Amino acid sequence: MVTLQLRQLSVPPGQRIVLTDVNWSKFEDILQELGEKRAKRVAYSQNQLEIIMPLPEHEFDKEIIGDLVKILLEELEVDRECYGSTTFKRKDMAVGIEPDNCFYIKNYRLMIGKRRLDLTVDPPPDLAIEVDVTSKTQLSAYEALGVPELWQFSKGSLKINVLQAGKYVESSLSPTFPDFPIIEGVDQFIQMSLTQGSSVALRAFRKWVRERIER
Repeated sequence: MVTLQLRQLSVPPGQRIVLTDVNWSKFEDILQELGEKRAKRVAYSQNQLEIIMPLPEHEFDKEIIGDLVKILLEELEVDRECYGSTTFKRKDMAVGIEPDNCFYIKNYRLMIGKRRLDLTVDPPPDLAIEVDVTSKTQLSAYEALGVPELWQFSKGSLKINVLQAGKYVESSLSPTFPDFPIIEGVDQFIQMSLTQGSSVALRAFRKWVRERIER
């Protein structure tokens, strides 16, 4: 048997490595070896581990979508706790996932001041965001953890998934923001950011949100 250390593996940007037959103990060891300060992200479900290296444009998209969500919540005066790309895992379910961004909204009070999470006690985030095509491993991990709403952004278009009976169903509306055409808004202002810059797009988005609130 040939044994390789993870630092010997090179994952090109935009690519992923899939490891099979990875038990929970090995998964924990791999997380420790990768460390917390890293560009690579992981998804683990059903003894399969994916190690993903995002593209630069991936980082841009995840940041601006996160900013759009924050603006919406601010203008609606809805409190939240943002946990970014925190590693969410449960040993009893043998799943682990690192979203591009995530928010506690309905359950924000439970998360105030939390610096270490235990999903056997703490709830999963209310809204998670994934940029680029989300794999079967990632989706099954989100479903197992019970994340109610998952946004997928790929090739300039947003898709909203809502958890129903343990499986994701595509929805035209966001349960978190039912009074807003979220898919239309996110797509429109991300496209604007590519031609006029993210600051201009975010200011225009804030104005768009305020106008809809005032109707």
